[in-house]
Amino acid sequence: MVIRLDYDRVAMLNRFKQFFTKLIAPIAHMLLRLGVSADAVTLVGTIGVCAGALVFFPRGQIWLGTVVITCFVFSDMIDGYMARTSGTSSKWGSYLDSTLDRLGDGAVFGGLVLFYARSGDDWMAGVALWALVMGATTSYARAKAESLGLTASGGIAERADRLVAVLVIAFFSDVLDLPILLKIILSVLAVASTITVAQRTMSVRRQVRAERPAAPQTPDTPPPNTPPPTPPPADA
Repeated sequence: MVIRLDYDRVAMLNRFKQFFTKLIAPIAHMLLRLGVSADAVTLVGTIGVCAGALVFFPRGQIWLGTVVITCFVFSDMIDGYMARTSGTSSKWGSYLDSTLDRLGDGAVFGGLVLFYARSGDDWMAGVALWALVMGATTSYARAKAESLGLTASGGIAERADRLVAVLVIAFFSDVLDLPILLKIILSVLAVASTITVAQRTMSVRRQVRAERPAAPQTPDTPPPNTPPPTPPPADA
């Protein structure tokens, strides 16, 4: 059953990805014809997300900030499509994209922290801050594991899940004047991100324990780089 659910989820996400790819393809081709690089799109998209979150959210203009952020979030798909189409995919582009994604995510949740702090709701400011920290830790856990030759993907709250959930609920929370919706989703994301960090940590722990330990040296086997013993001098 779990395998089936995971398959259905992946299949659904692939269908959405194919739909949005067809949607952004004309924009990506136009930018390529104009000589715009994928890295430039990545940078502009991140600036737009950060501006939308840090300018509008603290003022309480949640729905407007969400609309601005959503417009620039699509740049994350456009730059990848441009890089693949133009054959300019590189390690630098991958690094830049991943690093700036963390910056954009931090701005979204940081803007909500400022919103609650300015409105005097210290509890929700703390919840939003915890969601921010755990979201960053989730990404770091995966990156660190991969740098060690291990894997730490998956979990109940991956980056795309967190971003889509908070933006959709934030928009309707403000439009429908139901601030409780945003409080609920932030609380859920804070808990889910914490669980995801724990899941990835346990996954790495299992992988490390499953690695075969090095065979211990026997007493008769000299340690490496040890010179052979000097034979005793012969009797005169």
